Amino acid sequence: MDVDTRLLRYFAAVAEEGRLTHAAQRLFVSQPALTKQIKQLEAQLGVVLFTRSRTGMALTEAGRALAERVPGLLADWDRMLRETKAAASRAERVLRVGFVASGANEATPGIVAEFARRRPGWRAEMRQAAWSNPSAGLADAEVDVALVRLPFPGQDAVRVVPLFTEPRWVALADGHPLAAREVIPFRELYDEPFVAAPPETGRWRDYWLAADEREGHPVRIGAVTDQPDDWLSAIANGYGIALAPESASRFYARPGVTYRPVTGVSPSQVAVAWAPADDTNPVVRDFVRCCLKGMQGGCG
Repeated sequence: MDVDTRLLRYFAAVAEEGRLTHAAQRLFVSQPALTKQIKQLEAQLGVVLFTRSRTGMALTEAGRALAERVPGLLADWDRMLRETKAAASRAERVLRVGFVASGANEATPGIVAEFARRRPGWRAEMRQAAWSNPSAGLADAEVDVALVRLPFPGQDAVRVVPLFTEPRWVALADGHPLAAREVIPFRELYDEPFVAAPPETGRWRDYWLAADEREGHPVRIGAVTDQPDDWLSAIANGYGIALAPESASRFYARPGVTYRPVTGVSPSQVAVAWAPADDTNPVVRDFVRCCLKGMQGGCG
């Protein structure tokens, strides 16, 4: 019998938290979706893993037996997956670099070029991730290092070094009544519909909706997208507005969309991130050094 490791991760979270609501928050998924996954695992195994009550989720005897084994199994799987992919990258002399949006903005090409200078024969393979994957592939061991926007789900489990900050602006349709303004206070956007990332992105979605900076005003969702082209189309067609880094006005300019500065919201932060297992990886360390020195005007 083959069981998806994702189901085992969901099981482990519920077992540790003891409540579906807490586990769902930790996993950045909805409670109904988590309930469905737990039922799917029980169906595959043919056993009941939890007894459900108003006070929470209690492990059955079968559930306790599984809970004792799952953490070690998942840790071994993650280590094997990362080591296997890392070995393939070393053999090909390729460093897999994930990124979201525009990466490190205008500094990205210089960082990549300097990495090639530092590591003759090596190549930084840039892999752009959808907004539904804000760790840019790092969480799934799809990349060795990533240029990310903080905060993102799973951030506490990896190494993160901030590189720079930039203001958050707002993207609106050209015909929006506020598009003619030079600067827009965020409080004037509280009641606007927003174009949002998928719900499973958790903290990432909340941050780009400025959910914690609304003085208690609820968020209105006008559309959900996970790709830049879809995001721009939703804004241009008037389905909603969206917060974006200032650099989006350069990297994601398109007819029908206007970008304006916003006051009253915190800035966006770009960072380089990698797995703790790669703390001593000299190739990853070289890339991180290039990122840090690139913020000072060039690696060297």
